Amino acid sequence: MAATPEVPDPPGELPREDRLQILKALGDNTRYAIYLELARSAVPLATAEVADTLGLHVNTVRPHLERMRELGLVERKIQPQGVGRPQHRYSLAPDAPSLGLEPPTFPLLAALLAGAAALAGVTAEEAAEVGRDQGHADAQRISAEGCLEALSVQLTTLGFDPAVVESEDGATVAFTHCPFAELAAAFPEVVCHLHRGMVEGLVAVFDDADVADFRTCTDRAPCQVDLVAR
Repeated sequence: MAATPEVPDPPGELPREDRLQILKALGDNTRYAIYLELARSAVPLATAEVADTLGLHVNTVRPHLERMRELGLVERKIQPQGVGRPQHRYSLAPDAPSLGLEPPTFPLLAALLAGAAALAGVTAEEAAEVGRDQGHADAQRISAEGCLEALSVQLTTLGFDPAVVESEDGATVAFTHCPFAELAAAFPEVVCHLHRGMVEGLVAVFDDADVADFRTCTDRAPCQVDLVAR
C-alpha cells in the first residue's frame, strides 16, 4: 500500500508541531486567562498588574508568563524604575494568535480605508474634522474633572500609553506608543490628522484648556500634543 503523502502546512501558518505546543500551553485555564488579559490590554502589563486583575499571587503568574515567552507567545520588556530592580512588562508577541479577539479583517479594512481616503485626496483638515466628531463623542463617555485627565484616560484606552508633563500654563502629552503606527507611517495626512481631530474634539468639550500644538510622526519632535490652560 502506498504511503499517505504528507500534507504541507498552509502558507503563513505555524507548523503543526508548533501549533500543538501553543494549544497545550493555552490549555491550562490560568495560563489562558493570563493570555486573554494581555490580549485585551492596549499597553504592556507588569506581572503584579496581571496578578491583581485576576486575583492571583505574582508567584503564580510569573512562571506562566515565562512559559508563554519561551513559546514566543509573549514578549518581555524591561522598564527601568530608577531606584530598585527594573520592572518586567509583558505583551503579546506580534505574531501571536489573536484567539479571535481581533478579527483579521479589521486591520485590512483600516488599511484599505486609509488608502482610499489618500487616493481620494482627503486633506489633513478634512480628516481632522471627522476625528473631532469622534473625540467629542468620546468625551461624553468619560467621567473626569478636567481636560487633561479625560485626555489621559482616552489615550490610555486607545493604547497610546501617554506620558504627561505639566507646567504652570498647561501640559505636554507625549504618545509613547502608537497603535496606528504602521498606518500612520504610510498615510500620515489621513491617520495622524484623524488622531489630531480626536484629541481636539475631546479637549473642546472642556473649558479648562485648548490644544496649542499637535505634532505628528512627520514632525521633527513627533507624536505629542501641547495643551495651554485657559
